This record gives sequence, C-alpha cells and structure tokens, in this order.
Amino acid sequence: MKTKNGTRKTVNTWRTLTVAAFVVFCFLSSPLRSQDIHFSQTDFNPILLNPAYSGFFDGAGRFGLSYRNQWASVSKAFQTIAATAEIPVVRRRYNHDGISIGAIIYNDRAGTLNYGTTAGNFILSYYKALSNSNDNFLSVAAEAGFGQAGFRTDNIELVDPSDDIQSNSATFLTIGAGIAWFYQPNDDFYLKLGLSGRNLNQPDISYLGLSDEKLYRKFNVYARCEYRNGGNLGLLPLATVTVQNKYMEAMVGCDTKYYLSESSDHYVSIGAGLHYRWRDAALVQFSLEYNSFIFALLYDANLSKLTPASRSIGSFEMNIVYRLVRNHRVNRKAMPCPII
Repeated sequence: MKTKNGTRKTVNTWRTLTVAAFVVFCFLSSPLRSQDIHFSQTDFNPILLNPAYSGFFDGAGRFGLSYRNQWASVSKAFQTIAATAEIPVVRRRYNHDGISIGAIIYNDRAGTLNYGTTAGNFILSYYKALSNSNDNFLSVAAEAGFGQAGFRTDNIELVDPSDDIQSNSATFLTIGAGIAWFYQPNDDFYLKLGLSGRNLNQPDISYLGLSDEKLYRKFNVYARCEYRNGGNLGLLPLATVTVQNKYMEAMVGCDTKYYLSESSDHYVSIGAGLHYRWRDAALVQFSLEYNSFIFALLYDANLSKLTPASRSIGSFEMNIVYRLVRNHRVNRKAMPCPII
C-alpha cells in the first residue's frame, strides 16, 4: 500500500510483525471483543448486559453514556462508546406490572483503518411482580437492531489495481432476548439473576468476497446480590459468564458500597470493587452516586499472554448515568414498590 501522494511509508519490520501478531492473537484468543462491543462494568448501564434490565429502576427515565479505551499502547487502540436510554411507558399499580422501552446506540473502532461497528438496538421489556408485597419481580425483553460493520480506506490506495476493494462494509439486522429476576425480602438484602442472548439470528457481516463471517450468538448469565447488616456499608458479590461461539469469559468479584446520606433530598454513596476475569485481567472500579447521577471509573489490568505486546497497559472505562426522578431520593431497590 502507499499513500495518496504516491510516497511509500517505511516502518520498522519488527514493530510491524509485533503489532500484526498482537492483533491476530487478539482475534484468536478474544473473539468476544471482535464479535461484539465489550464493557467490563456490569451494573451502571445494565441494558448493555441484558435487555431485560430495561425498566429496572426507580424514576421516569434512565440515560447513560459508556466509554472504553482498550490497549492504548497499541497504535489506534480499541475504542468503544455507547449511549443508552430507558423510559417506562406503562405502570399498572393494580396489576403490579409495567412495560418499558429502551435504546442502545454504539460505535466500536480499532486500527488505522477504523475497523469496527456502528449500530442501534431497540428494546421492549415487560416486568411483573410475583407477589403482592412487590419484593419479587420477573422481567422479559425482546431486542432488535440494525448495524453496519466495516473499515475505512480514505487515506490509502492499493499498489496493484487488480486488488481493488469491491466492498468495505456490511449491514446487518440482529435480534436478542433476555430474562431477569429480582428478589428483595428486606432493606438489607437483594438478589438479581439474569440470562440474555444476543445475535440470535447470527447475522451475516461478510464482505471482501467472504461468505462465512457472521456475528455468533452471545449468551450471558449474571448474578449480583447486596447485603447490609443494618448499617451504612453494603457488600455486593458478583458473578457473570459470557459464551460466544466456542469461547467463554467468566468474571467474579465483590464491591463495597458506603451510604453517606440517604435522606429524601440528598442521596450520596461511594463504592469500590475488585473483580477477576478468568485467565485474562484484574479489574478495579470506583463509583459515586450523587442524587440522580452515577459516575463510575474502571481500570482493566491485562494479566494474559498479551501483556508483553500491550506493555501491561489495560483498559479504561467510564460510565455516567442520570435517572429522572421526582425528587433526589433514589431507592436502593432495583424495582422499588412505589413504581408499581
């Protein structure tokens, strides 16, 4: 390849081989990243994990922004940004149920050719209380989306015209579904379990004459609970497993959360946690909840065989979430009684 002005670029051979090997290894050992967007934070923007969590909040709306920068030591590192919105449209107190709609718009880019995906998903969820005390809920959701995958060739041209690129992008439709269960018998304990499946139709993303490139089905199992012993400190253990094609990602960990203020007009909490993704990375995260806002930061430290190539530089993640509520009080219950 050469630049448009006709001059050839001279690069260090060993550096080229190292970067090439690194990218190939990424695609072979971490196809979850090459197939779908990937965020390590699981609770702050939950519909990125499972569409059934649309509507699992107290308020008239929830809006989020997530950003991830991965392996910054590599030229043109992986960058992912996602925006989410959720709005409950029906809440029937007498029937103890409701309907929520949600949307996800995301963009994922990497490399000098900006290879990646831009897509938008629409979510429709239905949730219902399984008991008259509103301490036990089940939610189901369906998801449909449209996207485009490909790369850009603005600043390059092929030396051999016979290698002219006929197509550098592919559009696709994708469908998904999710189910989630929530249980909170008292103010000191809750449990959330979820199961989701995405790319259930395995959409084709082939281009460049290929015929076997597709987004494989992706399944996720999620479990989270919180325990408080009547005080201001909560412990929140977590476990999640993601499977896509022949590959699996498992993560376990625990967060702590300290409630500084829970008054009706001033809600403040801070949190910190340590997680481990099996044979891949250690994660540390910090969060701040201030009235209707949530701010969260995470560092994903690479512990895999990619460490020499990534120079031990992992990934940074950021989440900002806003919940539209009538007052500053944010109930700790994922599905608090007042909304039903």
